[in-house]
Amino acid sequence: MSYEANAHEAQMEILRKLLFMQEASFSDVLKATSLTSAHFNFHIKQLIDAGYLEKHDTAYRLTRAGKEYANRMDTDEKVLERQPKVSVLLIVENDAGELLAQQRLKQPFYGFWGRATGKVRWGETLEEAANRELEEETGMTAEFRYAGLYHKMDYEKSGEFLEDKYFMVMHGKNPKGEIVDSEGHHNEWLSVEELEAKEKVFESIAEITEFAKNGDGGVFEKKYYYETTDY
Repeated sequence: MSYEANAHEAQMEILRKLLFMQEASFSDVLKATSLTSAHFNFHIKQLIDAGYLEKHDTAYRLTRAGKEYANRMDTDEKVLERQPKVSVLLIVENDAGELLAQQRLKQPFYGFWGRATGKVRWGETLEEAANRELEEETGMTAEFRYAGLYHKMDYEKSGEFLEDKYFMVMHGKNPKGEIVDSEGHHNEWLSVEELEAKEKVFESIAEITEFAKNGDGGVFEKKYYYETTDY
């Protein structure tokens, strides 16, 4: 199982204790650790400074940010679980029947061709995320509909897990504006055949394009394997 970077071990112990309580006194939380009182007091102050804890009268409790942080914890291992990435994947068609193709000019998968994607920001609807990403990366706008969920799991051929991504597939039509490049991305209008003829192409191109066009909100899930040098 993969984990994200964590706070100090003692701080994770404190957060775990308070995750299962409304609030607790200094002595009650101290019992959950093997620290001395002085070291424990240091870590309590660190968590308060980080915005994860607050003191109410003589008791301590999690702040809103602390609840969000601690709730991502594997409570057995006392570490934060690594979460899959959540993004939109844009399948955009123009009036000539061509589709928006994008070459990655950033790591990882530098030089690979595929479709435009981008992370969904906190508080965004899928349509808002799709329109923002399209405009930021290509300078265009389009009319989007949700086509389905695409779970893409990337592995190295040795078996090492590289990336776990959930894409909300958004099918776009009636694009407006002139296509432009952006930092880290080169964009072109291409047919599926023209795109598949490129030197480095994501294996999922044809199937995910078809999934988007015919998508009715279903789920497409698949594992892909890459050479070490690809990633």
